[in-house]
Amino acid sequence: MRTIGLIGGLSWESTVVYYQIINQRVRERLGGSHSANSLIWSVDYTTVEDLIFADRWEEVSTLLTGAGRNLEDLGADLLLVCSNTFSRVSDDVERAVNVPVLHIADILGAEIRAGGMRKVGLLGTHFTMEQPFYRDRLAAHGLDVVVPRREQRELVHRVIFDELVRGVLSDSSRDAYTKIIDDLADDGAEGVILGCTEIELLIRAEDSSLPVFPSARLHAEAAASFALAD
Repeated sequence: MRTIGLIGGLSWESTVVYYQIINQRVRERLGGSHSANSLIWSVDYTTVEDLIFADRWEEVSTLLTGAGRNLEDLGADLLLVCSNTFSRVSDDVERAVNVPVLHIADILGAEIRAGGMRKVGLLGTHFTMEQPFYRDRLAAHGLDVVVPRREQRELVHRVIFDELVRGVLSDSSRDAYTKIIDDLADDGAEGVILGCTEIELLIRAEDSSLPVFPSARLHAEAAASFALAD
């Protein structure tokens, strides 16, 4: 079994989801009391949050590439940046190490295309919904990505940073998100990406009028498959 290296704490609320799903998949595959060989480098979220809001992405890159090197030195055979927003520096991490870095948007793009979809809605932070690094990566998989209207994007973003990364799950926020998903369906979306790893703590498949693509879960499952591949 290969060793998975998780660059986490982005936030730790969703890093827990990664760790749980990876180990569940390994146990399902191998049976008994098996669990994954894994390493976690968890950063202080306030530090990186302050950096991205100050547009200091070079410092974010330095911090996360350092985490990646540390995990490789400790024996990781594969790395994941456990975030959609912070996948902006995934390519920097990959250039800094000698092991594969599994990009979250590539996993989602492949999953959506395998489901026969072309047009998909995207929920996430302002950075993920509005900057090209993420949408262009999905477009490279042949996907047409639609995002909510401006005021809806502001609400999605606010809920992530004011509630979800702090472990707050609100029924009113869930209702607001489901209404936004309904509007994305009206705009022609065939499915919706939960493009912040914390969103799937709030929104489940039964809450959505569209098929959902939970980014953390799919990313973690892909990592488990890689670790167990012959």
